[in-house]
Amino acid sequence: MSGGRRFDPQHAARSVARKLAVQALYRWQLNAAPWQDLAQEFDQEPDMAKADRGYFLGLIEDIARERDILDELLAGWQDRSAAALDPVEHAILWIGVAELRSRPETPWRVAINEAVALAKRFGGTDGHKFVNAVLDKAAHALRGAEIAGADG
Repeated sequence: MSGGRRFDPQHAARSVARKLAVQALYRWQLNAAPWQDLAQEFDQEPDMAKADRGYFLGLIEDIARERDILDELLAGWQDRSAAALDPVEHAILWIGVAELRSRPETPWRVAINEAVALAKRFGGTDGHKFVNAVLDKAAHALRGAEIAGADG
């Protein structure tokens, strides 16, 4: 890969974990279950072998436990209620905000870029634009010092 980024196995495994988390959280919105059941169900997914399983489990557990807090935060950064969100975009926003809020080891740009990529892959036609706008506001609110350091 000349001129490009080097392959980072941890980044790749976390990307797969996020993809599986979107699928799991989508399913959870349609058919609520304890997060542990969801984790067990998705443990059987073929892609789990390529995923950072611990990261997947952490996201699912954090979001399941803090869904109401995450929705309250999201309400301040978007023009619609949580109930009005497309379930795929809702799942992606939960992941993005959970990462921005509770996972400082994940750079804010990575959290947003990964969410936008997921929205392009799984969301509606312009869903990625909505996800990007909401998470940009979230990043400025939750990671303002990190962003200021990157800009300065």
